[in-house]
Parts: sequence; C-alpha cells; structure tokens
Amino acid sequence: MEVVNRSLETYLRCFVSETPKLWAKWLSWAEYWYNTSFHSASQMTPFKVLYGRDPPHLVHFGSSSTPVSSVEEYLEERDRVLEELKRHLLRAQQIMKKRANGHKKDI
Repeated sequence: MEVVNRSLETYLRCFVSETPKLWAKWLSWAEYWYNTSFHSASQMTPFKVLYGRDPPHLVHFGSSSTPVSSVEEYLEERDRVLEELKRHLLRAQQIMKKRANGHKKDI
C-alpha cells in the first residue's frame, strides 16, 4: 500500500506543481491512471482484474459537436485536461532524465 500511495503522490505532484490547491481536480485522472496501469504481480491492469476486460480507450473529441451542449463542454474540457496532462508528464520526464544524466560523465 505504501508503494501505491507513493506512486499516486508522485503522479499527483507532477500535475499540481503549478497549482497545488487544485489537486482534487486530478484525483479522477490519478484513479484512471492507476486502474489502467499494467501490474507485474497480476500480469494485468486492475481494471481487467475487476471487469474481466481491457479498459476503454480515451478518444480525442476534437472539433466534433454534440446536440447536448453540456456534453460538448465536458468533452472539450476533458481534451484540455488530457493535453495539460501530457505536458506535465513530458516536463516531469525531462526533469527525471536531466537528473539521471547529471551523474553521468562522457568518456
């Protein structure tokens, strides 16, 4: 459980670095990430363990439109969040790479 908590904490920290007071906004995405991540002990995702199938893929909404404006707003917001998520993950990955490579010397 400590490893799971540490992983979730790290995951959330990546996203809230710019706006720490909005950490609750990212909880559902942290849950989705955890439930769709492959676990080596079970050789499958927690989603598959629970439901017996792979999780559904998130489809990019793009510039489509729906007859229900609230659904369209929700999907547009989801796309914005996913883009922000990618940006945060890329930045975190670059920071980790810089730290890891900082100890290496060119020979």
